[in-house]
Amino acid sequence: MSFIQTLLVHIPSPLLCCIMVFIYVSISISGLLIIRKYYPHYKCKPHNDIAGFIFATLGVVYAVLLAFTVIITWQDFDKAQDVTVNEANCIEALYLDSIPFPAEFRAELKNGLTNYVRGIINDEWQVMANGRKSPGVQKIQEKLWELYGSFQPQNETQKIFLMESVKKFNQAEDMRRRRIVYASTGINPILYFVLITGSFITIAFAMLFGTENIIPHLIMVSLLAALIAITLFTTIAMDYPFTGDVSIKPDVFINTLSSLIKA
Repeated sequence: MSFIQTLLVHIPSPLLCCIMVFIYVSISISGLLIIRKYYPHYKCKPHNDIAGFIFATLGVVYAVLLAFTVIITWQDFDKAQDVTVNEANCIEALYLDSIPFPAEFRAELKNGLTNYVRGIINDEWQVMANGRKSPGVQKIQEKLWELYGSFQPQNETQKIFLMESVKKFNQAEDMRRRRIVYASTGINPILYFVLITGSFITIAFAMLFGTENIIPHLIMVSLLAALIAITLFTTIAMDYPFTGDVSIKPDVFINTLSSLIKA
């Protein structure tokens, strides 16, 4: 389990957001006061023009990088949600496609699919928070494959529906693999290093402007630090789609389980 996942598992998201904002704002205020003490504003003021030009360029570069990371993380979150929905739909369709099959086979298939979905909800969803898959669900999946492999179609209709069922089950298995990959794969640590380092460089640059009144300067630097901290938190909170408070819930599988039970 990665460091980011450990944070998301053990620290509630609202608390983590507050901690990050507090750290960034505290470092910003402390840094500005220290700079003001050893490098007074009247020494910085003559360089405000050139500093403003460089800061504008630096701010744009960092904003683009940060926005790009947030968008990519958001897109991966949405993809993981789509994969989850498609997987649940495939599983529900498997029972609907079993209508032409014998009653005994349908009953056994319904029981297997029900146990499979229940295992995803009650077992796999918990271990996915740590980036792992459930061995129990894997065993149920293998038993379902054995069930399909042992079925001998009696007519052409059953052959067609069996082929379609195997195709859908392959799709469901592929979706499960992709879901587990999304649960265990996050942003490359190098990118986090660049984002965090860039955030402190951007904030430090904002401290070097020479202003006579320190109060507005403190407020501006603090607001900049808070904004960066909140944006970084958004990236962290959505980095692992199945971990933490801001995560994908098994609602679609709960609906599928309800449909299987009622069928």
